[in-house]
Amino acid sequence: MGCCGKEFDTGNCVCDILKEIADVQNDIVENCCDSSCERSINDLLGEQENNNDLDTVPVLLYCQDGCKPFKGFGAFRGDNNGSCDFGEVVGSFYFRVKKVDDNCCAVLELLRDPADDDCNPENPVDQDTCHLRATGICITVDVNCFCHVTCLPAISAFNTVVSPSHKY
Repeated sequence: MGCCGKEFDTGNCVCDILKEIADVQNDIVENCCDSSCERSINDLLGEQENNNDLDTVPVLLYCQDGCKPFKGFGAFRGDNNGSCDFGEVVGSFYFRVKKVDDNCCAVLELLRDPADDDCNPENPVDQDTCHLRATGICITVDVNCFCHVTCLPAISAFNTVVSPSHKY
């Protein structure tokens, strides 16, 4: 059984065929998505007509093992009153990419909605995303462990930084 992909030779039949389909479709009609990573990046750069002080493209990542949504955890800094060095531990499925090095090691900041009452949602759809904000909580991940990324529309995540004083 041979591959139908004529222009591409990635060694993966499915990849070759999908590339060929995408190329042919793009030749026929402009292929713009209403919601995509490309669109979110363009919005962030102001290449669309609605640049409203946007500073973040929120992302959802899916683990390569089982391709399930990745949930990161971190803790707010403690109140330094001697009782505990760290504060409330929270989880999130939504992140702001801070940096990615040449070895695909990335620093991600957890994004949360200050009105989210569920500190540790079990599913991305259980986490409130209406007003995602920066938390200041960063984690380091190996990007090679992910099989899929979903970009949400660009937002302004630094209008209000989520802090432990915000009650979830």
